[in-house]
Amino acid sequence: MPYRRRSKARTVSRTVLRVDDLDVNVTRKTMRNMYLRIKPPAGKIEVSAPARMNDEKIAAFVRERRTWIERQKKLIAEKGVSPSFEWTDERKRLAETNINAQLPALLQRWEPLIGRTPTHITLRLMTSRWGSCTPPTGRIRLNLQLGLMDPCFLEYVLVHELTHLWASGHGAEFQRRMDRYLPNWRVLRRDLNREMVW
Repeated sequence: MPYRRRSKARTVSRTVLRVDDLDVNVTRKTMRNMYLRIKPPAGKIEVSAPARMNDEKIAAFVRERRTWIERQKKLIAEKGVSPSFEWTDERKRLAETNINAQLPALLQRWEPLIGRTPTHITLRLMTSRWGSCTPPTGRIRLNLQLGLMDPCFLEYVLVHELTHLWASGHGAEFQRRMDRYLPNWRVLRRDLNREMVW
């Protein structure tokens, strides 16, 4: 069946939702998934959500990511209004800590579903890739920047690389597996490739 290009999500409404002590700017769109971003210079919290998603589900989504939100707001405050981003030892440690905190649960969830287990996972700064792997050895490398982003992107990249342990390229087998494991992977890939550190 030919791949049909998805139409661009249309904005339905914009509201501000109070979640505990946080003001969350919610944009409801004609889309299937929720995304969270923290925008400089004030650390503005922005959520893109499906048009019919209720406030309670959005609030729960934000609360689940409260620790990550606080870390991002702290980084933005340290960064100030400078348009450039520089990796510091502290930011590297924070990104590594964030990823290592998430990996055990992600691997526990996805290894049985995908049927592959990496022999080793390395975190490193990458300038042109979000992740890579060596199928013959089972080694996976993840971009350290994922530790400063919405957790959904780390999950997507990990699933992507685990799938490469079955299929080395991005051909039909890889796409069939990704469609089965993570049906919204094309949307995640598109959104991830639009992101920078912030």
